[in-house]
Amino acid sequence: MRLSCLAIRQYFNLWSSSSVPFGFHWRLHMHRAPKTPRHASRHTVKIECQVVRERDFSLIADRVVDLSASGALVGPADPALTGERILVSFRIPRSTVWIDAEATVTRVVHGRRPGEFSRALAIEFDQLEALPRFMLEEALRVVPPTPPKSAPGRRSSPSLIRAMVQ
Repeated sequence: MRLSCLAIRQYFNLWSSSSVPFGFHWRLHMHRAPKTPRHASRHTVKIECQVVRERDFSLIADRVVDLSASGALVGPADPALTGERILVSFRIPRSTVWIDAEATVTRVVHGRRPGEFSRALAIEFDQLEALPRFMLEEALRVVPPTPPKSAPGRRSSPSLIRAMVQ
């Protein structure tokens, strides 16, 4: 049975405020859940790390550039494949605690696009234990977020600037 918003409102208006259970209000139950879960925000950091391939244990990156509770951008990086399994070890910002995690390469940044200056790897942590994840999330609260990057060519086009000025 499908009820309209009006029918639900009328049903709850029948009850006097004395007979409605404490803390219950119909509007609290009418909201929608978000369509997609919120992703962890990225934070600009410069931390030394060690990123090694799982298959041959060769070092492929040694610096964290961006960090979130779910992944990181590491560089400069040796060539790696998307989907490759890696091991990463880094220090939590402004702490002496180190995190060791398994991760997967999700993107290879080649440094060819405008705004990219060197090769880097975007990695996603597979599973972080509860305590290190909590400590990382708390430490990242005080680190400034990464500023958004503009899409290349859209805002710096000379013809667009001339059209806006005239």
